[in-house]
Amino acid sequence: MRTAQRTYVTATPRRSTVAQARGVVVRLVAAALVLWGALCGVGYLLTHPLHGTAFERRDAWANRWLANHRDATWNTVTHWLTYVAETMTVIAIGLVFFVGLRLALGRWRESMFLAAALAGEVTIFVATTLMIDRNRPPVPQLDDSPPTSSFPSGHTAAAIALYGALAIIALRVSGRAWLRTLAVLFAVALPICVAFARLYRGMHFPTDVLGGALLGIAWLVVTWVVILRGKRAERRDPVP
Repeated sequence: MRTAQRTYVTATPRRSTVAQARGVVVRLVAAALVLWGALCGVGYLLTHPLHGTAFERRDAWANRWLANHRDATWNTVTHWLTYVAETMTVIAIGLVFFVGLRLALGRWRESMFLAAALAGEVTIFVATTLMIDRNRPPVPQLDDSPPTSSFPSGHTAAAIALYGALAIIALRVSGRAWLRTLAVLFAVALPICVAFARLYRGMHFPTDVLGGALLGIAWLVVTWVVILRGKRAERRDPVP
């Protein structure tokens, strides 16, 4: 009887943890499907009813203006700004913080939040580009065009997901005001800089950048609500 009781006591928390994890996954998948559907709907409007209309011509106005005012300095600056949200950059920074947060905090929640934010963003982005085939703006592009659709901007979405997630984590666990402030400034400034660089280099329409921002912000909010919100924050940990 004692053995059976001990087995019951140890198994119950385990079952509870599994049930909680399953619930988190279900909510994330459901939200991802809704967000994917919304992006596909916007993409359909841009590539069918609005394609070739005055709206699309106005949409490309910023690209044409920027292309007509390019110079060597801004070509270089925007080239390096693009690397802030390149795939390899996001993966490298994400891995470093995934491991670093686990070691520094001694728990998985923040690391899993970061992983979910990045993995979910890229999954929804790729799934959307498989359904939406939008051409690049009608200006000379300064970068090689990837095989994905112009809509939405993956660089913009990735910048928001990565630097936004890191800012949320800093606000949650850091006891240093300067670090929290710096993280928020990076989370705001870097995506804006990336979005400008993608417009300047002729890789996206403004509506593509807005679509990427919608993806990044919406998914970041979803992962925060599902994984972090309402959980014991344990702020002011001695994190460097």
